Amino acid sequence: MANPMHLGLQDAMSPLMEELLYFHDHTLMVIFLISMLVLYTISVLLMSKLYHTNATDVQEVEMIWTILPAIILITIALPSLRTLYLMDETSNPCLTIKVIGHQWYWTYEYTDFSQLEFDSYMVPAQDLMPGHFRLLEVDHRMIAPTSATTRTLITAEDVLHSWAVPSLGIKMDAVPGRLNQTSITLASPGIFYGQCSEICGANHSFMPVVVEAIPMQHFQKWLEMSVSS
Repeated sequence: MANPMHLGLQDAMSPLMEELLYFHDHTLMVIFLISMLVLYTISVLLMSKLYHTNATDVQEVEMIWTILPAIILITIALPSLRTLYLMDETSNPCLTIKVIGHQWYWTYEYTDFSQLEFDSYMVPAQDLMPGHFRLLEVDHRMIAPTSATTRTLITAEDVLHSWAVPSLGIKMDAVPGRLNQTSITLASPGIFYGQCSEICGANHSFMPVVVEAIPMQHFQKWLEMSVSS
């Protein structure tokens, strides 16, 4: 989750978010180098006493300012395409969870188990337990296993919502009448917080997302208890 005075991205807690962080750092370094080159060129021109030249043949310069940007774009595009492919690829999921956005709460359906469905509401400030976070804690968390691929189908019941968990690198629109798909691969146990990221009405800021990752053996026990109850 984000911390006070947190200026950067959240720590990566999934392989996808790690790839996004790598791509962010790679692109930021390219932008930094371009900015330094432009600043150096402008400084040289301002400090130089040479106001004009009689040069009529500058093919070398034209080749440089055509080829160099093309190379820069390729070095950015290739990692970007790889990351986009990883974001869209969902292969052999062990579990499918359907997420439905409402005004203003989430519903989670474990579609492999027809009897398992629950709503997730934000816990009011007066009901928070010690250690819980204001405006981020919910009464029922989405439980998912670690070291396994979970397919998530996301839709909405009424208006546009957006299911987002920054530390997992997930932000998917919930559109009424449409199913969007993404995958989650949780590297380690933990609790990951997010919020609706699409303005959906008066209580938009009061429908948080909480994903709890637990080991597979504990997840199976939780499933048995939840289905039986």
